Amino acid sequence: MPLQVSDYSWQQTEAAVFISVPLRGVSIRDADVFCTESYLKVNSPPFLFEVFLYAPIDDENSKAKIGNDTVVFTLYKKEAAMWETLSLSVDKEMMQRIREKSILQAQERAKEAMEAKAVARREDQKYALNIMMKIEEEKRKKIEDMKEYERRKATKELEAWKEHQSKAEEQKRIQREEELRQQEKQMEEEREKVKHKSLTRNSTSRNLTIKGRNSENMFFEKLKEDSIPAPRSVGSIKINFTPRVFPTALRESQVAEEEEWLHKQAEARRAMNADIPELSDLKEEEKNPEWLKDKGNKLFATENYLAAINAYNLAIRLNNKIPLLYLNRAACHLKLKNLHKAIEDSSKALELLTPPVADNANARMKAHIRRGTAFCQLELYIEGLQDYEAALKIDPSNKIVQNDAEKIRTIIQGTELKS
Repeated sequence: MPLQVSDYSWQQTEAAVFISVPLRGVSIRDADVFCTESYLKVNSPPFLFEVFLYAPIDDENSKAKIGNDTVVFTLYKKEAAMWETLSLSVDKEMMQRIREKSILQAQERAKEAMEAKAVARREDQKYALNIMMKIEEEKRKKIEDMKEYERRKATKELEAWKEHQSKAEEQKRIQREEELRQQEKQMEEEREKVKHKSLTRNSTSRNLTIKGRNSENMFFEKLKEDSIPAPRSVGSIKINFTPRVFPTALRESQVAEEEEWLHKQAEARRAMNADIPELSDLKEEEKNPEWLKDKGNKLFATENYLAAINAYNLAIRLNNKIPLLYLNRAACHLKLKNLHKAIEDSSKALELLTPPVADNANARMKAHIRRGTAFCQLELYIEGLQDYEAALKIDPSNKIVQNDAEKIRTIIQGTELKS
């Protein structure tokens, strides 16, 4: 049975009521305060204080201060007036109705507050969602703009490279024409020299003939001189050489073996071009896997990983025995989080980097590290650690690889302890 607190005190003004409730010998922090516009209760076992207020109060703005074994209430009146008494004199039935009514009012207010809080939370979520959508849209637009810029840049570089090649070919053609003109000029000078020598010999022969025939009359000499044929007319002699692929002279070659080799090369080029329709738009020098590899490396340096992958793909279709193509494509897939493809390309590069020699040690180490990184990102730490240990066997003094391997060992040990 709780003890009713009766030694409280109260004062009032026209606007407020001040109530002081002593709670001696109990923990004030455990006091339970309940207040509505017409009912006030303080429950701090074993004490109980309740009052059925004379007039309605503004319970939202009213205050309670707990300290020094006392609870002090500041209750603001809804209507400014002096009360005749603090509490109404009501019977038990009325008290029960007032209690129930106060509890219902408090529940309704709590429900309204929860609904208002839920509405505010939904509005905040909606606002946050709109902000995130705008941010994502801006990021997407920025990425698209960067892709378009890189595409235009790559296209511009390709056009500039083609223009440079065209100018170089034009310069070579002009140089060849100039060399041909010089050769024709030299040949013309040689022919002029030969013609001059021939005329000199003919003149000397005629003079000797005239001196040996002094006994003949002048008329006969005139006729003889007129019967000498005129010099030949000047002409040009064109010399054509048989075009050859091989640098050796035709008289030194083995025609049958060369023809067979050229036939096989032509068949291989036709088959390759037929299987790869993308090559139809490229020049001959652009169909070189090494050129495509260099192009892919430049695109990778500008972080245009998709375009770099396309360049490496075409180069691999032209020649699938170059390990660096797979190794570089694995780096692109790793950047794009295509982890399984990165593992496949790294494994293919390791297959081609055989036998293991000093010249391919750096490439083999990169292949192990990239495959190990992909395994770790897939949370396959044991497989990743095996690749890092293989890389350390190739270069035991590499501090970065040593530190990464130690981190993977720590993760594996932590996982085993948790399990």
